[in-house]
Amino acid sequence: MQAKSQTENDADGEKRVDLQLSTTIGEQVLHTLGKPVGFHRIQVRRLWGDRFRVNVFIGADAASVIIAHSFFLVADEAGKITAVTPKITKRY
Repeated sequence: MQAKSQTENDADGEKRVDLQLSTTIGEQVLHTLGKPVGFHRIQVRRLWGDRFRVNVFIGADAASVIIAHSFFLVADEAGKITAVTPKITKRY
C-alpha cells in the first residue's frame, strides 16, 4: 500500500477546512434568515480568499428548486461572517 504524498495530505486538509467553514457559514446564514418554507439546501462557495457566495434553495422537489436568497459575504478563518451584501434579515 502506498502512502499519500504531502501534497495529497495538504489537499485533504484544505478540503476538510473548507467543509467546516462552509458548514459554519451556512448555519449562521440560516440562523439569521430563518428556514424558508420548502427549504431544499444551502450552498456555500468560496470565491477567493475570505469571500463567499451563499445561495439558499427552496422547492418541493429537485425539478422545482429555485434560489430564494443569495448573499455575497466575507468571513474570517473561523467562519464568522464579517460583512454581507445584501444584509441578512430574519424572514422566516
